[in-house]
Amino acid sequence: MIKIQNLNFGYSSSRRVLSNISLSLQRGHIHGLLGCNGIGKTTLLKLICGIMRPDAGSVSVNGFNPAAHNPEMLRELMIIPEEFDLPNISLERYANIASPLYPRFDRGQMRGYCQELGVNPEERLHSMSMGQRKKAYLAFALACNVKMLLMDEPTNGLDIPSKSVFRRLLAGYVDENRMVVISTHQVADVESLLDNIVILDQQGVALNATTTEICQRLKFGKAEEGDKVIHSESTIAGDMAVIYNEQGDESQLNIELLFNAVTANRNAIAAIFNKN
Repeated sequence: MIKIQNLNFGYSSSRRVLSNISLSLQRGHIHGLLGCNGIGKTTLLKLICGIMRPDAGSVSVNGFNPAAHNPEMLRELMIIPEEFDLPNISLERYANIASPLYPRFDRGQMRGYCQELGVNPEERLHSMSMGQRKKAYLAFALACNVKMLLMDEPTNGLDIPSKSVFRRLLAGYVDENRMVVISTHQVADVESLLDNIVILDQQGVALNATTTEICQRLKFGKAEEGDKVIHSESTIAGDMAVIYNEQGDESQLNIELLFNAVTANRNAIAAIFNKN
């Protein structure tokens, strides 16, 4: 479990990016971490990994302080950053060097993932395109079988077929003992995977709820007479709305519409989700 309490962080006194963040992320979920540019999503992932330290508040990962870099914690935690630099060796050679850090690494799985993603694990990583390197690193990361996998814009650089393979592989990765946290602006690429949504804004955590809870309390679609509309906007499909779901009607989640509703009417959304 990842537990964050009253966390604050800034790169300088004039550049504060995270303020009063309190948040719990449980195993068994694929968490979507959403927010506007510059709000601190990548920074939060780095704080969870211990790459950075908070100015105030605390981060706990399975009971450990990430900044202490405890080996027991690190063997169960991996981050795939949006941009990364790998040595100019093959993925097979890279796995030889890095895999001893992860006790459940499975080389056969890695090779299988490479085959599905169309990556040659014997090719030098610097000879690959950016998209191929991303797929190679994804194959290695998934094969490490860590309990907590953090991903920052994982679909950037992937072609359309690879995005489909990525979704399938990730859907099969999570079980009751594992969690994935995905920070992304490419919501359409991962919308079908996410079962918990976290939205950050300048005030802190604007929303942290499972997709089931969201759809129990909100409806998404065309408003009808008598509906309590929280947010509406014009789209190519006509006017679409986020509606207070008073009758418990079934509705398909629209994460982009939800995000816009939280951004435009934070207090109304908070009031709905803070009700007992």
